[in-house]
Amino acid sequence: MVAQFLIAFAAAGLAVLLALAWLRLADRGLAGAPVARGLERALEPIAFLFRDGTLVDATVPARTLLASLPGDSEWQRLSAWLGMRLPEFSALLPDLGGAARIELTERGGHSPLRLLAEDLGEGLLRLTLADPAAEDAGILVDSLSLHAMEQELEILRSAMDHSPMLAWRQDLQGQVTWANSAYLNLVEAKAQGQTVWPLPRIIDLSARPAQPAAPGGARRMQIDHDGQSRWYDCHLHEIGGQTVAIALPADAAVRAERSLREFVQTLTKTFADLPIGLAIFDRERNLQLFNPALIDLTGLATGFLTARPTLYAFLDRLREARMVPEPKDYRSWRNQMNTLEAAASSGHHVEMWSLPGGQTYRVTGRPHPDGAVAFLFEDITSEISLTRKFRADLSLGAEVLDALEDAVAVFAANGELLISNRRYAELWGAAAPATLEGHVQVWTQACGASPGLVALRDALNAALPDEPLRGAMAGPAGGLLSWGLRGLSGARLLLSFAAPVPPLPMGREAPRAADKPEPAASAAMQRALTG
Repeated sequence: MVAQFLIAFAAAGLAVLLALAWLRLADRGLAGAPVARGLERALEPIAFLFRDGTLVDATVPARTLLASLPGDSEWQRLSAWLGMRLPEFSALLPDLGGAARIELTERGGHSPLRLLAEDLGEGLLRLTLADPAAEDAGILVDSLSLHAMEQELEILRSAMDHSPMLAWRQDLQGQVTWANSAYLNLVEAKAQGQTVWPLPRIIDLSARPAQPAAPGGARRMQIDHDGQSRWYDCHLHEIGGQTVAIALPADAAVRAERSLREFVQTLTKTFADLPIGLAIFDRERNLQLFNPALIDLTGLATGFLTARPTLYAFLDRLREARMVPEPKDYRSWRNQMNTLEAAASSGHHVEMWSLPGGQTYRVTGRPHPDGAVAFLFEDITSEISLTRKFRADLSLGAEVLDALEDAVAVFAANGELLISNRRYAELWGAAAPATLEGHVQVWTQACGASPGLVALRDALNAALPDEPLRGAMAGPAGGLLSWGLRGLSGARLLLSFAAPVPPLPMGREAPRAADKPEPAASAAMQRALTG
């Protein structure tokens, strides 16, 4: 009995010890459980539940994603975003009713996106998004770093959406996988306000550019919309196996280039019709522009001019063709050409070239912007001949006036002395006044206020009739002096003074009756009329 009691007591004690040990272990387990549950951060899935295109329910990460996407409705924002990441999403979605389940994975990229679309019936569609690289990762992110990245992302997204340039990304197959707001707006405008996914390519980068490459290596492409053509300079970059394209508006540059071409064409046509030879040399003194008149005036070959010779090669060829003034030696000619080039580049410069062939050229040099210089070659041979003839005629007329025995003077309508002969200067003095009033004073001082002078003064102040006026007055030497007054065109006056014919010396034969002169006053007036 004692042995049985001891055995029962020992078994009870062992049971108590085991119970105490179990309770201690249980307490330790319960003490550590809350800490473990606090450290577990299970990743909540990104899931959407739609009914006929209307969002019914979504997880918190799903709603956060929708809030960051641009667009009007939830379905439009999500489908647009998925269409850029998964281009085949829009094409397979109508067939979901037959398949009930579709799984898509993004091609390329460091962290491809995976989409699971399930048809739950009664118009319900569940979309689940997952990042295979982040599944079961349980990574804790610093909130400050995350906020900074989100802020930078928002700045970049806002800057890209408000930019007037077109920006998009396309894969190796040419499928557009991403685009900014300017690109989307242009697509919607071309599609009458509808957003089509996948996005169409409004600029075919594989096509041949409509214009030569723009400055900076960009490709200039054209887009036709609403009956108008829009021009863009496209810059391409290869990033991650895809092509990122940025199209900058180039309408202003195209208009400026077109205006410049039209202006150059207008100038070219104008220069082609000019009789003046034109040669424009750039800052390196190479011929850049010339007109056909230069070939006609200089006789230089067209092939030589189109080869863009230098200024000195051009002048050397003119010298060989005897189209420059004949110099004493080559050194003096070179110095003369250096002076011509320096004077033309610093300001307006004109030279007269008397050529060995008897021609006369006027060479004008003018500076142009950016160090260029232009030369104008004008044949003025006929002008020089006409000027020489005119000067010869003037000289002959002056000789004829000086050969007259009468004193002759012509006054303008304002009383200014236009011309007088040598006999007039001898009669009234070489220092003649400039006006008619001054001449009247000279006559009065030399002859006195005689009745004839008063009559002449009254005739000068009155309107002249068509017939000439005649009269006589006392001369400066006390003799009789006849005057004649005749009106000319332009209200000009012709005034002549004639002295009586002196008697013949003794012993000289008197003139015959037929050759007998008229009275002195009448003869002087007649000469004044014919003069």
